[in-house]
Amino acid sequence: MAETAKPLLIKRYASRRLYNTETSDYVTLEDIAGFIRAGREVQIVDLKSGDDLTRQYLLQIVAEHESKGDTVLPTNVLTDLVRSYTTNIQSVVPQFLAASFEMLRDGPTKVIENMNAIPNPLTAMPGFDLMRKQQEAFMKTMMGGVPGWGGTGPSSDDSGGSQDPAEELAEIKKQFAELQKKLSKL
Repeated sequence: MAETAKPLLIKRYASRRLYNTETSDYVTLEDIAGFIRAGREVQIVDLKSGDDLTRQYLLQIVAEHESKGDTVLPTNVLTDLVRSYTTNIQSVVPQFLAASFEMLRDGPTKVIENMNAIPNPLTAMPGFDLMRKQQEAFMKTMMGGVPGWGGTGPSSDDSGGSQDPAEELAEIKKQFAELQKKLSKL
């Protein structure tokens, strides 16, 4: 059991072939994706230089799945990710995404707790409220068809009325644009 706590070491040879050091055989990107889906952490290193190539290969796996029609990231999210590389919001995006996916793993109850957590150091950041609302909308979209989630998810909107998802998305886009303007002024 302690074996699986360590990341599975995959070495990339000069020929670009990937070698599983535990089973002493070559693996494909699909094999690596399978290890990850099974809950295994994976580390991919270049044999010659020792450089960690894990992020590069994980992005490649995501790109291949997206190109096959396994759409997880909507085009507008991908566009915003690309935009984040050229704006001041770049430093916030990785933390936001990591927190969002951590909440997805923890389940709906944990999502509600995390979104409403009082002692959160990010709450002092300008535009945090907008980001929290966007995260809630993201969670609604991602968890809509998951049993036990109910398709609605948490919301801090005290209006009591239900808003059309298209209206919510338009509002979030508007708020996101405002946040980008504020951040660019900083």
